[in-house]
Amino acid sequence: MTVYLHDSQGVWIAFRSDLTSRDLFNPDGEWIGWFPWGDHDAVTPDGDYLGTVRGDRLFARADVPYRGRPGYPGAPAYAGTVPYPGAAPYSGLPDGCDDVASSLLWPRVAS
Repeated sequence: MTVYLHDSQGVWIAFRSDLTSRDLFNPDGEWIGWFPWGDHDAVTPDGDYLGTVRGDRLFARADVPYRGRPGYPGAPAYAGTVPYPGAAPYSGLPDGCDDVASSLLWPRVAS
């Protein structure tokens, strides 16, 4: 079952194919990161911190501890498109968090 992730405004910004999937994709199906430690912290394909999952939200924590740079896992197959899940309700930002930078969510547009 697809796991949809939203920002604080309720905008759909990322998805995983299921709760155990290590790969993270933006709504266009581009691979934007992965979960190297099997917890809620995601990194970019280059190994930089991307964000932390809290429920159905993906936030960037200001106080995330440095955990080293995980090795490159190899790019996954194209995830394809998934149906639009609709907007989620506004949630506000948890203390010490911000929304993930758009340049990390849509790297092709940012470059």
